[in-house]
Amino acid sequence: MRKIAIYGKGGIGKSTTTQNTVAGLAEMGKRVMVVGCDPKADSTRLLLGGLAQRSVLDTLREEGEDVDLEDIRKEGFGGTLCVESGGPEPGVGCAGRGIITSINMLEQLGAYEDDEELDYVFYDVLGDVVCGGFAMPIREGKAREIYIVCSGEMMAMYAANNICKGVRKFAESGGVRVGGLICNSRNVDNEEAMIREFAKRLGTQMIYFLPRDNMVQRAEINRKTVIDYAPDCEQAAHYRNLAKNIDENDLFVIPTPLDTDQLESLLMEYGILN
Repeated sequence: MRKIAIYGKGGIGKSTTTQNTVAGLAEMGKRVMVVGCDPKADSTRLLLGGLAQRSVLDTLREEGEDVDLEDIRKEGFGGTLCVESGGPEPGVGCAGRGIITSINMLEQLGAYEDDEELDYVFYDVLGDVVCGGFAMPIREGKAREIYIVCSGEMMAMYAANNICKGVRKFAESGGVRVGGLICNSRNVDNEEAMIREFAKRLGTQMIYFLPRDNMVQRAEINRKTVIDYAPDCEQAAHYRNLAKNIDENDLFVIPTPLDTDQLESLLMEYGILN
């Protein structure tokens, strides 16, 4: 079973990318579980057709510790298994606590030892936070592969670089490695070439370049992944290709993050800061 965490700057499209990639893997016949690690609990809604799934923390608050696996895990598109960690009440407690509680609960209930063996577990992690509970997937070896969603925008690249610093810190103790960058295009000048070079300097690869397409928004409005909503469209093919690239990937590295001057030099080289 491969355990994968998806990180990236807030708003970069992690949850959308994760769910569409998982839909592609499910279409390939892979058995996948998705664990949403965002307190907003919106990491699985496209796979569940818009269902607002009750989170692990909400379930524990309402029902106590006597919880069954089917209380916190629902089946979605293509037989995917969906879990939302949730978070504390707004303004109360650490938002990252939900991830720790959720993963521990899933382990106790045997979710990783399903009757039909899982091929993948995906953790969709909030923003670019690599501290506290949000670092659990990389700190404690819960995830072995990290994919970072980014774009050619300056702050998205800064966030990706910072995430690499976090991965590097825990690489030896947790065994985590970076599998590549996923460029979720924002139509920035020289974007694809720049992210390829950025990945190279980090010591990894750009595993896929996802072009910008309004079909993604249309599918989301209809509460579906692109593969479910418009299976024959070009964007669906891109998500299938991303899923295939991840499935076949064998390049996993401890990244070499850039310092601020190196990152800004790269941005200037490709015309972003000129």
